[in-house]
Amino acid sequence: MRNQPTYKFFKNFGYAREGLAEIFKNEKSFRIEICIFLIATISLFFWKFDLIFNLFLIFSMAFVLVCECLNSGLERVTDLASPDYHTLAKAAKDAGSAAVMIANFLCGALWCVAIGYKIWS
Repeated sequence: MRNQPTYKFFKNFGYAREGLAEIFKNEKSFRIEICIFLIATISLFFWKFDLIFNLFLIFSMAFVLVCECLNSGLERVTDLASPDYHTLAKAAKDAGSAAVMIANFLCGALWCVAIGYKIWS
């Protein structure tokens, strides 16, 4: 294992900010998910859910964004390692996309349950 430099919080935070900016710039799906996140978060003020419901709904949307970031990173590493078509590269990219899809389904299901509970209770 190579020697690690001393931990620099603000420098590492800058790397994370650069990563978010790169994903935001190059991934249309991430931009769409950010817009949905903002609209849905604003809508929470109108639904007047309990605090726990609000937290679950916000965290479910944040989980989608986390999965999208990980998927984007996986796609870039896969493209770097295998610039030509390869079935394993395709399988890796498909697995990352599946994670995003599952996160979206879970988020959507949680929102449907929360809204249904609010309407019928």
